[in-house]
Amino acid sequence: MGTVAALAYASVGWRAIAYQQNALPPELQGLDLEVLGTVVSLPQRHADGWRFRFEVSQAVRQGSTVKVDIPELLQLGWYANDRSEPHDLPMVRAGQVWRFPLRLKQPHGLVNPGGFDLELWFWQQGIHASAAVRTGTRTPQAVLLGQTSAWAMVHWRQWARDGIQQSVGDPRWAAMVSALLVGDQSGLDRADWDVFRATGVAHLMSISGLHITLWAWVARWLIQRLWRYSDRWGRSWCLGLPAPHAAQLGGLLLATLYAVFSGWGVPSQRTVAMLATVCVLHYQALRWPLHTQWLLAMVVVLLIDPWALMQAGFWLSFVAVGMLFMAQPSSNTPRLGHYAWYLVQEQWRLTVCLAPLGMVLFQQVSLVGLFANLLAIPWVTWVVTPLAFAGLLWSPLWQASAWAAQVFHSVLEPLAHLPWAVWHSAAPPWWVAVAGLLGAALWAWRWGGLPRWLGLLLLMPSLCWPPTRPSMGSVELLAADVGQGNAVLVRTAHHSLLFDAGPRYGSDSDAGERVWLPLLQRMGERLNVLVLSHQDADHTGGAVAVHQAQPQAKVLSSITTEHWLGHRLPMKRCEAGQSWQWDGVAFTVLHPLPSDYDKLLSPNARSCVLRIHAQGQTVLLAADIEALQEKTLVDRMGESLRSDVLLVPHHGSKTSSTYAFLDAVQPRIAWVQAGYRNRYGHPAPEVMQRYADKGIHVWDSPHCGAMHWRSDSPTQVVCEREVQRRYWHHRVP
Repeated sequence: MGTVAALAYASVGWRAIAYQQNALPPELQGLDLEVLGTVVSLPQRHADGWRFRFEVSQAVRQGSTVKVDIPELLQLGWYANDRSEPHDLPMVRAGQVWRFPLRLKQPHGLVNPGGFDLELWFWQQGIHASAAVRTGTRTPQAVLLGQTSAWAMVHWRQWARDGIQQSVGDPRWAAMVSALLVGDQSGLDRADWDVFRATGVAHLMSISGLHITLWAWVARWLIQRLWRYSDRWGRSWCLGLPAPHAAQLGGLLLATLYAVFSGWGVPSQRTVAMLATVCVLHYQALRWPLHTQWLLAMVVVLLIDPWALMQAGFWLSFVAVGMLFMAQPSSNTPRLGHYAWYLVQEQWRLTVCLAPLGMVLFQQVSLVGLFANLLAIPWVTWVVTPLAFAGLLWSPLWQASAWAAQVFHSVLEPLAHLPWAVWHSAAPPWWVAVAGLLGAALWAWRWGGLPRWLGLLLLMPSLCWPPTRPSMGSVELLAADVGQGNAVLVRTAHHSLLFDAGPRYGSDSDAGERVWLPLLQRMGERLNVLVLSHQDADHTGGAVAVHQAQPQAKVLSSITTEHWLGHRLPMKRCEAGQSWQWDGVAFTVLHPLPSDYDKLLSPNARSCVLRIHAQGQTVLLAADIEALQEKTLVDRMGESLRSDVLLVPHHGSKTSSTYAFLDAVQPRIAWVQAGYRNRYGHPAPEVMQRYADKGIHVWDSPHCGAMHWRSDSPTQVVCEREVQRRYWHHRVP
């Protein structure tokens, strides 16, 4: 066993080293290059442009013929600039050969507690760099050079997606058919995903392990029965190949074809490897115990993709697929009624056994999921998906598939909007989740004759784990990694405040949806106040999403009623002198003055400035005030402005953080929330030099990720990038 473990460890290490050797050299970041290559994925069209994968064949420095060695696979975005609209961009299709002007950068994602690990995703996909296609009058134009062979699978997938979009009148339902057939989820909007998650059927809209296994299971069931009845047609196929073997091989073949046509993503590869392992065992008549077969399949999958252990889909797939293997219906099931009862029983067991995983991974369990899946799984498996595949032969059937998808969505939508549709709870510790899984298994099968109530005792803590909170009189701050923008969560013993909500990332994504909603759900937080310091989009981009999810939160802001957010959210002005206490912690608004609202000031100049005092420690959240407002605060408050922790004004811009302001505040700790290689150059080197001259220790989000601070440990800042440090993570110099 020790030798096997050592070999596995060495194999993973060797593969990691080989991958890192293909990484983009730091010195190539930001260089102007012209890159020749091929679009190798289905381009995803968004409201602001295109996103796709690009396989490089040649790269040269812009304006020269000097070749440059860069990674072979890139993740590209092609967005409209300030002078154009997204529809002005050329049509990008899979298989096209382009020459693009690019500036590459190493993969760098946001790092927050329990957040999506973008850098791991890049690692698993074999993508070593990303870039946006450059546009502008002084930049060489992108040039379409031709098309690759029409027999490549990506061309067939492109043809199928184009056919669906042309055949189905409504883009919404066309997107659902495309998601089921070719694995393209780019057209599914946020509202539809909310419905799928609330009803527990999101797995049906992504080509997941459970989805492919269900397809293989259905194919196997049909092939086995057709094979056994072949002698009635004058042919005895069973003499050449026994029906169980034919069913296993047929199911595996169809599952593989489905996985390849849907994009051959990492979850699909894992599932096909797992199914192939089980088929080989059965074909060789190796009567291994069921749990041994399951473990062998897991070993094979991890040999192919060791980093699958880090993904939620791996655990969900193996628990769900393991249950399907253990509970396959007997071939002697005589009547449809018995088969229907079997489906109800197994869906109920599946719901219970996945509940602890749902809590630890997503902090929610759908209470309507049992009923929704009993309807959706047969409907999608037997109606929507077969019609989508049949559309490859006769395109009008794609419209029939869309109608069928519309029917099942019309049933799900009312279920999703029920007030009790979803049970939320804070994320339990890993050991509580493991106990919950054991409890669910014990409840479902009563192993060894143990009573079911023992399983329930183990299961319940994972479903209702209480969130941990600061003690009375203390305060905790979490400056989330949101890129170029501000967003700080302030927590006391019984209250929570969010200071700014982070930026928009595009027309279809923002920090509220991508960062704060998962984070608040994970922590079991219920906001009392949302402070929007001013109207700039890098501070308010996520505000609507946060407030829609937490409508009880009062909004305090300097945003005027002329701004669109002033009409969208119920706001109260922040004014100097406002103060309150929560759980022994004092909050005071220092800026702007009431008279500032009557002046023609910039939004930055009216930024809300909040001071927090707890356990002898003071925190100053300065938003985007500039030099003139800093001087006003210094003149008005003098030494009382002194604070221990400072959120650096305006992300470290040259227009802020004057020496006089730093002399008055005298912070020990300063935080900069800014994006990696942001276009503004924040924080400015000369500003960071001022902090260094004053002996102030500065942390920034590109190096630190999310930053944690507690008033009862005032000298310590915990960086999420250090807590979650892995060898695939980007090291910022």
